[in-house]
Amino acid sequence: MTDDIVKSLSVFFPCYNEQDNIEKVVKSAIEVLRPLGIDFEIIIVNDGSRDKTAQIADKLASENKNIKAVHHQANLGYGSALQSGFKAATKEYVFYTDGDGQFDIRELPSLFKYMADYDIVSGCRIKRQDNLLRKINAFCWTTLVCILFRMRIKDIDGAFKLYKRRIFDDIEMKSTGALINTEIFARAKNKGYKIIQVGVHHYPRTAGEQTGAKLSVILRAFKELFALYRQIRNDK
Repeated sequence: MTDDIVKSLSVFFPCYNEQDNIEKVVKSAIEVLRPLGIDFEIIIVNDGSRDKTAQIADKLASENKNIKAVHHQANLGYGSALQSGFKAATKEYVFYTDGDGQFDIRELPSLFKYMADYDIVSGCRIKRQDNLLRKINAFCWTTLVCILFRMRIKDIDGAFKLYKRRIFDDIEMKSTGALINTEIFARAKNKGYKIIQVGVHHYPRTAGEQTGAKLSVILRAFKELFALYRQIRNDK
């Protein structure tokens, strides 16, 4: 049993071509959540996958009433996948992690205690298991974002985050790409919501391919970043 802070929880997994990972991560989530005695749902967001992710998601949903699948007919981008997950969530709290299995969902309950005092608990990767180029890109991006929006976040894009769902009734998300986490944090901070970072372990990808480091994705994120900066500045 867990404490009384988190009584109902939506967990979702944004996925793009994760046929070799998604069933494993969903079953791991069920194994973690069932013993906690909380009201939960699991949402698989299939962002236009070209492999068998959609079929596996539908199969899992047909076998368990706590699981539902949300499908994009085409690949709309990471931000769109997160937006669909937040919109589909119906519980008081919402958690997401990527469907690639690089995080251990058994660490999720350790975040619950922070929700008494914070609105967002953001996992910060311990010993990030990515190549050197991705680490350098992430450091530069995070540094720039923190300077622009006056935040002190070590790992903006770590995909292990727990939120009070009501936040998303109060902020408008526009990003459909890699900027999405920065946008959520910047808009939430601007509204006065409280954010805490907690260390979580990160593991090497064992199947599938990463897509976030594509040049087109990076360039699009920078273009959206400065547009967001202007919006946030004008909102004050």
